[in-house]
Amino acid sequence: MKLDGDLGITVTPGLRERLTGVLRPGTWLVIVDLSGVQSCDSAGLAVLIGTQRRARERGIVVRLVAPSPPVVELLRSTGLERCLTVCSDLPGALAREGGKTARAAAP
Repeated sequence: MKLDGDLGITVTPGLRERLTGVLRPGTWLVIVDLSGVQSCDSAGLAVLIGTQRRARERGIVVRLVAPSPPVVELLRSTGLERCLTVCSDLPGALAREGGKTARAAAP
């Protein structure tokens, strides 16, 4: 799923719904492309963290891919780069894991 623009409080309800919607049976990996995200506030971070928590409960892996420089800085300054799986590019996020070939879930 590719996100763009600002991940602020005004878009987080819809974003939460979209991300929760891909956490369905049969999905084991969700890739969230953050390359087009220009800014993210605490509400946006809360959605990403909540999505990861719900995914983990269902046995689904969430990977954030290619975050823009402002998002990288935010993840570093909050320490969340240690809690969220962040990959620099799509091939790294799609690497084989546990004998499965990864595929992104469609929104």
